Amino acid sequence: MALLKVKFNQKKRVKLAQGLWLMNWFSVFAGILVFSMGLFLKIELRKRSEVMDNSESHFVPNSLILMGILSCAFNGFAGKICYDSLDPAKFAKWKPLLKPYLALCCVFNVLIFFVALLCFLMRGSLDSTLAQGLKNGMKFYRDTDTPGRCFMKKTIDMLQIEFKCCGNNGYKDWFEIQWISNRYLDFSSKEVKDRIKSNVDGRYLVDGVPFSCCNPSSPRPCIQYQVTNNSAHYSYDYQTEELNLWRRGCREALLNYYSGMMSSMGAVILLVWLFEMSVMVGLRLLHTSLESITNPEDPECESEGWVLENSLKDTFKSALENLKKLGKFNQVEAGAEGEEGGKTPAITTVS
Repeated sequence: MALLKVKFNQKKRVKLAQGLWLMNWFSVFAGILVFSMGLFLKIELRKRSEVMDNSESHFVPNSLILMGILSCAFNGFAGKICYDSLDPAKFAKWKPLLKPYLALCCVFNVLIFFVALLCFLMRGSLDSTLAQGLKNGMKFYRDTDTPGRCFMKKTIDMLQIEFKCCGNNGYKDWFEIQWISNRYLDFSSKEVKDRIKSNVDGRYLVDGVPFSCCNPSSPRPCIQYQVTNNSAHYSYDYQTEELNLWRRGCREALLNYYSGMMSSMGAVILLVWLFEMSVMVGLRLLHTSLESITNPEDPECESEGWVLENSLKDTFKSALENLKKLGKFNQVEAGAEGEEGGKTPAITTVS
């Protein structure tokens, strides 16, 4: 029994073709939207590439861009088919292409669904990418005189100001690295010497943070040095008092930013996928309803359209059988080639 079997007359076929033509052009605009989202995401990732690990991939934005281009191409082509289906003479040239085209549409819709899932699942890979990238970026914060790294201080400062964050996981991350360049350290000072000697790696570590970690909304002047030293500041307890530093780490801030963006994009892609599926089903109904016309000379006659000629179970069984036949055929061909290769030509001698 056919799946989603529907009876059509001439009027219904015309309405279906016109509706599909309109839906296909809406899908073209949806494809432009998907392309734009991919481009926007790619630009956003590029903007933060300095604080992302090198393993950071642009697979998702590239996939969105590709899906957008394919959507425009497929739906533009389908729109032309639907428009020509109103004229039997014009539609005749599209008939041989419809089945392969519908097969490609199935593959395309599977890919769109896969890309939508990737949008929701990107958070995990992005988390590790940001964690490592920010860690490396903070290490290079002090290298203002090193070619290729001199921009990192500005990048980190602007990032912390824009996203209202501090450090990788929090402000204490700055305590573990030397973020002040040796150029600005007085090595004749006893305090500097003692701090460097007290560290195994010979680094100048302080319980302080860059100025960009300061929260301008705090009524108290920013305490960015000796953050953990209560006696260094009047009426201050860093463990109980609300510090005038950003509490949130930049990894969390960036992760939330990109995750929110990706979730929104994933939802849009799912809507596009549902729309594309409905267009594909409609095109299949139009295709079968036109093919099942018993009397081509009478355009007013009724016909039947369906999505699958048989039930899902029967269609699945038929597909498996075809795959098995194809596999057996390939094995037979391989065996025949092996036998031919194994034969050696006979050599005759004349005495």
